[in-house]
Amino acid sequence: MTISINGKKVIISFLIVCSLIALSKLATFAADKPSTNDDTVAINGYDTVAYFTENRAVKGNSNYSYTWNEATWYFSKPENRDLFASNPERFAPQFRGHCAYGLAKGKLVAANPEEWTIVDGKLYMNYNRSFRDQWRQDKSAMVKKANENWAEVRN
Repeated sequence: MTISINGKKVIISFLIVCSLIALSKLATFAADKPSTNDDTVAINGYDTVAYFTENRAVKGNSNYSYTWNEATWYFSKPENRDLFASNPERFAPQFRGHCAYGLAKGKLVAANPEEWTIVDGKLYMNYNRSFRDQWRQDKSAMVKKANENWAEVRN
């Protein structure tokens, strides 16, 4: 059996389309989970409640952990773990912990838990200090654009 040149082009085009669909599904799946390290520890083991209660980034402890949304979250003390367990959406970072500035620019970028901002009671993280500082210059517009882009990344 022989396949014509046009037939080969159709097969190659079909394989390319299938690959692109598979990659888009993988990207969506990844966007739905919290940003984790290789061990599925959310936000690199930082205590997400401490941003609100201590106004600083605090490394969590594996002795005070809680599993939520397919990730393990570490906390610096049991009270923070219990607060999180009572209402994870209140304390979890926006965009599953991805960089808010990157999302405002249309890119899904990992974030550094040391570079963060709370706006209207919501925690936003950024990739580095430069991104955070640029994001803070116009937080309202950046939040709006990041939310719009997040909807596209997730779907």
